Amino acid sequence: MRDEVILQKIRSGDPAGLEALMERYLPYVSAVVWNILRNAMPPEDGEEVVSDVFLAAWRQPEALRPGLVKGWLAAVARNKAKNRLRQMGQDLSLEENALDIPGPDDPPSDFERAEERRLVRQAVDALPSQDREIFLRHYYYAQTVQEIADLMGLNGATVKTKLRRGRMKLKQILTREGYLREA
Repeated sequence: MRDEVILQKIRSGDPAGLEALMERYLPYVSAVVWNILRNAMPPEDGEEVVSDVFLAAWRQPEALRPGLVKGWLAAVARNKAKNRLRQMGQDLSLEENALDIPGPDDPPSDFERAEERRLVRQAVDALPSQDREIFLRHYYYAQTVQEIADLMGLNGATVKTKLRRGRMKLKQILTREGYLREA
């Protein structure tokens, strides 16, 4: 079933539209959610986040546009997963964290992660416009090389080349700033 037909069914309140939407995009939405959540919560909680994405589509059918469904679902999935992570972080009381002293094998601090994010954003922003769009589509929206090529009217090899350049630029900046070691 095409997205246009699925959206018509959802807008008319037909549950078959939601079923078709889930059948088509459930693996994709799950991948987006779990790429953010990783192992931060039990599978049942992650599945609830995925369900919340489709519930949002059902409750806000006017937000869904033909040709943009996948991107909308990805944005909602990312936001809901990040919100769930924030909720989990708020559940920790100050007393539980007060005596945590980082050791040499502990994960990076919030400051270090924020600095890494800033550097990654800086590297991505430094890419030419088309390269940046390709990089974001692939790594942020989890689109395949072929999907990007089709949507942007490019050759698949061109997309791969631009992704490689983006990774090299990112590696160069992170290495220069001391977040990566030269191999």
